[in-house]
Amino acid sequence: MNKAELVSAVAEKAQLTEEDAKKAVNAFFAVVQEALKAGDTVQLLGFGTFKVRERTAREGRNPQTGETIIIKASKTPTFKAGKSLRDAMEA
Repeated sequence: MNKAELVSAVAEKAQLTEEDAKKAVNAFFAVVQEALKAGDTVQLLGFGTFKVRERTAREGRNPQTGETIIIKASKTPTFKAGKSLRDAMEA
């Protein structure tokens, strides 16, 4: 499912116009992104948790040359599914 399909599904499920659903989906994405950027965690009980994971600097290898390189420390967003979402996948 891509973003356009998500907007259409939200519009149908919530009985909204496509434009209102698009605004709602974009607002959700923006709020989650701003919260993660600020270092906060977004926890939606039963659905899952969005948070930022910090990766430390480490050594790696250039696959083409075999040369050892240093991979910089970074922050990456992660999502962990909640129990209700995991249980829904089993049904």
